[in-house]
Order: sequence, then C-alpha cells, then structure tokens
Amino acid sequence: MQKIYYGLIIIFFYTSCKAQPTQNDVVFLHADTLRGSITPERAWWNVIKYDLHITPNIQQHTIKGFNSITFLVTGSNTTMQIDLQQPLIVDSIIYEHQQLKYKREGNVCWVYTPMWPIRDAQIKQITIYYHGKPEEAIRPPWDNGMVWKNDKNNNPWFSVVCQGLGASTWWPCKDHQSDEPDSMAIHITVPNHLVDVSNGRLQVVQNNHNGTKTWSWVVHNPINNYNATMNVGKYTHWHDFYNGEKGKLDLDFYVLDYNVDKAKNQFAQAKKMLACFEYWFGPYPFYEDGYKLVETSYLGMEHQSAISYGNQFVNGYLGHDLSNTGYGYGWDYIIIHESAHEWFGNNITTKDIADMWVHESFATYSEVLYVEYLYGKKAADAYLQGLRDDIDNDKPIIAHYNVNEKGSDDMYKKGANVMHMIRTIVHNDSLFRSVLKSLNKAFYHQTVTTKQIENYINHKTGYNFTPLFDQYLRTTQIPILEYEYVYTPSGKKIRYHWVNCIKNFNMKIGGYWDGVHYTFYNVTTNWKEIDIENMKINVANAYDQNFYIYCQQKNT
Repeated sequence: MQKIYYGLIIIFFYTSCKAQPTQNDVVFLHADTLRGSITPERAWWNVIKYDLHITPNIQQHTIKGFNSITFLVTGSNTTMQIDLQQPLIVDSIIYEHQQLKYKREGNVCWVYTPMWPIRDAQIKQITIYYHGKPEEAIRPPWDNGMVWKNDKNNNPWFSVVCQGLGASTWWPCKDHQSDEPDSMAIHITVPNHLVDVSNGRLQVVQNNHNGTKTWSWVVHNPINNYNATMNVGKYTHWHDFYNGEKGKLDLDFYVLDYNVDKAKNQFAQAKKMLACFEYWFGPYPFYEDGYKLVETSYLGMEHQSAISYGNQFVNGYLGHDLSNTGYGYGWDYIIIHESAHEWFGNNITTKDIADMWVHESFATYSEVLYVEYLYGKKAADAYLQGLRDDIDNDKPIIAHYNVNEKGSDDMYKKGANVMHMIRTIVHNDSLFRSVLKSLNKAFYHQTVTTKQIENYINHKTGYNFTPLFDQYLRTTQIPILEYEYVYTPSGKKIRYHWVNCIKNFNMKIGGYWDGVHYTFYNVTTNWKEIDIENMKINVANAYDQNFYIYCQQKNT
C-alpha cells in the first residue's frame, strides 16, 4: 500500500469531526459467543490449578492425556463449560471416581455436575481424559496449532503455539483469558533421547523404563492459557543467573545441540534486556519460575517463563530492521519483544482478547525503550517514527467484546505510537516511568480491561487521555491539525483546530513553534488562534514529530 511521509503538509480529503468510534460490520456465530464470553456455565467456577499430562505420538501427530482441573465453586449451576476443540475427543470425565455425563457442542463440552452448595473455600476437582489429532499450524506463529518438525539431523522437534485459536486446541480447559489458574503443572512424556521444555521450573524427569521419560514442570504463578507450552527436541541446556531487583533470577537456555555456540553469543542480550525492562517496568514478574529462552522452529512467542525463540540467532527481525532506520540491527527483535510480554501480556493480561492492544502496544513500545537504552533518546524517536510506515489503519485496534475477536494488527506499531504520544504529552520521563512501573505493581498477576488501564494512566498522570484512547484505539482516523494564517490589523495570527476526529476531540501538541522554545498548545475541534508577529513559523515543520498526526493548511 502507499505509504505516507511525515513532517510534510499532507493534503487529502477527510471526513467530518463528527465521526464517532466505529467497528467494521462483522457477523458472529453462536460458537464465537461460547468461545469469547463468560457464559453462565463458566461464571460459577474459578480455576485454581491445572494439572496437565500429555503423551504425544510423534509418528501419527496425535496426543493423548488428561487434565485435572481444581476449581472454586462461586455460584450454583449443574452445567460446566469445558473447552476442547475438535477433532480432539473426550474419553471420560471423572469426579471422585465417578464418571460425569457430558455432551459435545462443537468445540464445547457441556459437563453435567452435581449441585454443589456455595460454601467458603468449596474446592472441587474434575479430570478430563482425551485423545486425538490436534490442529496443525501451517504458518506459525501467525496461525495456531501443533508444530511438528524435524531438526537438520532428523531428530523430532515439535512444539505448540495457540494464541488466538486458544489452548483448547490441544488441552481441555476453561479457555477464556479472564480466569487464570493460580498455578499449573505440566507433565510431558517423550522418547528417552528427547527433552521437553515447558513453563515454570523443572521438578523431576522420571524414567518410565519403557523407552520414555516424563518431564514434569511446575508453574508457581498465575498463567494465561495460551502461554502454557511444550517444546520437545534434542535440546542442550545451560544455566546462568541475573542479579535483579528482587535478587537472583535464574536464567535457563535450551537450544538444539548443534546451535550452542552461536546461541550463547546471541542470548547474552537477555541480561541487557532485563536491565532495561526492570528499570522501566519494575521487577521481572516471575522470579519464582525463572526466565528461559527456548529455541523453536517458528519465529517466536511469549510463553510465560519459557520464551519461544526462532530468530535464527541474528539481530533485527530475521535480520531486518522493521523501522528502516538502522537502529533495529543492533539487537534481537524476538528476545526483546517477546520478553517484554512477561510484563505486558503475562503479568498484566487482558480479560478479553478485544483488548489485546494492552499486550502488543506496550511490548512494541518496549522496543523503543530498548533502542533508547542502547543509543539514546533521539534514536528511540527515530525508531518509533520509522514504524509508522507499516500502520494500515484498516480497522479499530479494540475489537468487539465477548466474541473472541482481536482488533487490527495496528495494535503493535500504532499502539506504540500512542504510548509515545502519552509520554511526550506527560513531558516528564520520571513520571512516565513511574506509570509503567506502577501499572505492573497495581495489576500484578491480574487480568484487566482497557478501561482499567485507561483510568489508571489518567489518574497517575493527572491528564485526561480518554479522547486520545477513543481516537486512536476505537477509530481508524488519524487527526489532522488544520491551520490557516490570518492577517488582522493587530498583526499576523495562526488559527488551528483538529479535524478528521471524534466529536469534541482534544489533545495538546508540543513543538518548537518559535524555532527555539518547546511549547505545548491545547488543540480542540474549535478554532483557536495565536499571535505570531515576528515569529517565523511553519506549522507542518514546527510540531513535534513524535505526535502521530497529519498536518494540513486550510484551503482558502
């Protein structure tokens, strides 16, 4: 598509300022509601723990296993919604040694339970046994499912990626981001010569004396379902540690045995990443589970405490600079971006995937902060502005709620620009940094809504960013700073206002209007004017380019 160059006067047709936040018309099915909403059959119980056991059949690309779900009864109902996507098959569902009746409806399993009275700490457990051939990912991580591969020595090498499609593509669960287990155990049984790497800490490797071993991992912190993972291959492991804000953080690295040397060189960036992000975001959120990088056959994924890495041990994004500024060549995109999700996405998780901008906008903005850490503020500004060429403005960043729909992929680069505008308007990096750190403290290990994040930022900064959020997250319109020169008996003036925006949009904008001093002006949809006698000003060049706007002189 045609790209727009910023800092120039852009002249094009625009819509009225009366435009409201919009969503593209989409038809949703009953299955979308079952997947994306808190149905009555989900609402009456809260997950406490998952205990997942899986044995893959490498030759047939199938799996079998069971998941024990420990949960707290919070309401009265005799039907429980368990999600397990076809073509996986439920074998049985057990409660206290008794089989429960159930019925399949598409990707949902309706389980008929006893009527448990609501009492304090009424904790129950059911176990779902299942098997089948889970969906395979064709182009991971952009589509989801199992990833069955062989390494270059023809050893089996497989993993799973399921963000979007959902964890229920490979194991039975309550597949909604709003309900995270407090902890999780993952047990993967594989041939003796292979290693499984999952989330959390390795507890034991059990020799089954039948040519297989079971690798048992325990996650000590809350985890969202799509972050649970398994990675199986002929891995080599080494250990290190980082002296962080909460003490000694264990670092573990798993790569294919023939990639150790280049991996050790590339993965040294992890410590710089942690130093930068702990400075900006606060302590790494999962000290109890450690930090891992795990080589995968696909590009990458933010699996909690077990970051999937497939960037071929080169800097940039597969060797490319996404900003086209040159600053993206000095660091490994996957190590930086996916690790940032440990704070935004894994520590702070959105209840509904319609709000996934909270994950991706902050993680993409972490790239800007890392460029600043390496090269300084001007380089960070340039990198941020360079990302704009890939913004499509195709649909709103925030999607429809309760139907398992995510918004535009503009949540990455456009969302990062939103973060940078907030920082620019705050005009106080100490305050902005305290907002990022306190977000991770206030919402530590929690699920959130967009409104919670918006309100928190407004409260901490003392500035009303709601119009900015409405404009940039809920519409596709980019505000135009429209201006004109006016000559009056008292001198020359500039009149200005916002167009191509929501009703009553207002956002202050900074710049070197006199060529010397950085000054903010509050711009609204109503015309305002300033006296510029004896000032040489070109509005299109004077405003701070960190504002993602268009600028246009009014036709007279």
